[in-house]
Amino acid sequence: MHLGLIHHVGYVVADLDAGIPVYRDVLGMPVGAREVMPDQGVEAVMLGAGPSYVELITPVSDDSGVARFLAKKGPGMHHVAFAVPHLESALQELSEEGVELIDTAPRRGLGGHMVAFLHPRSTAGVLTELVEQH
Repeated sequence: MHLGLIHHVGYVVADLDAGIPVYRDVLGMPVGAREVMPDQGVEAVMLGAGPSYVELITPVSDDSGVARFLAKKGPGMHHVAFAVPHLESALQELSEEGVELIDTAPRRGLGGHMVAFLHPRSTAGVLTELVEQH
């Protein structure tokens, strides 16, 4: 298994509209896709950072994992996402290696990317996302 470049780093924030100006206006990151993902209970926005991105995420549902994260840990780094050329193959290979998968099949993420998460128990305590390159 060979991961590609870091696709993005995800930060949980309490308020997207308050967070965006810091990254856009102060740090000069262009704003990309922004959408509500009801199945995940979040709203997210992607901001350009060279060849990679920063994803700001806020809960829109009190029972989402991101809401629990925000309540327990406060705002901050949530996950790291790596690009992979073929997500289904990557998941199969990782499963065969004993990696605990949160998503056993790809699902739609922000901006239409196909994504899957690996459980932090298998990745040294860090929530890790895989994003299929396209």
